[in-house]
Amino acid sequence: MNFYDTVKQFDDGRMLPLVEEFYTLQGEGYQTGRAAYFIRIGGCDVGCSWCDSKLSWNPEVFPPVRVDEIVERAASFPAKAVVVTGGEPTLYPLDYLCTELKKRGVQTFIETSGAYTLTGQWDWICLSPKRQQPPTEGIHMMADELKVIVSTPADFEWAEENAAKVKATCQLFLQPEWSVYNQIIPAIVDYIMLHPKWRVSLQAHKFMRIP
Repeated sequence: MNFYDTVKQFDDGRMLPLVEEFYTLQGEGYQTGRAAYFIRIGGCDVGCSWCDSKLSWNPEVFPPVRVDEIVERAASFPAKAVVVTGGEPTLYPLDYLCTELKKRGVQTFIETSGAYTLTGQWDWICLSPKRQQPPTEGIHMMADELKVIVSTPADFEWAEENAAKVKATCQLFLQPEWSVYNQIIPAIVDYIMLHPKWRVSLQAHKFMRIP
């Protein structure tokens, strides 16, 4: 079974290839510091060389899990907030997951590259676009947050290309790629001082040594 055949088996969205789930503090972007339940879904063909979740790329590695079970666990934690990430979560229909979480009073947040059509009901959409597989038409105007990963100074141009497409209320963040943090953070600091519409996002969870 190839990658896309594997993805197609989740057509109704009542089962998903679950990589991991855990309760922690959000470590990046606008929501940094908030407690939330993270649901990481397997499967990604975007292929960022610096990805720190490469284990999630192959959905065949992760047996299908019933969404009802995932929802029950997520709703049992004090913070009624769920972050759906991946992999690339938009590979799957997420309407059922969101509907069931909403029934239990849980806020829904997603982080996506925008490479595929977004489904589901979201309280917060973080768009983190990638050059090698750009976002689909229309996703920029849905984003509440634009978070661009910066590994070289050339990424500032990519950041501006995407910032030109989002709505005026979208929060803009530049995030240093972790493996080159020391080398790239001075350039990010200088850039934001010259272009103050941007803010810096640090991977705070890595500094705190939490999931």
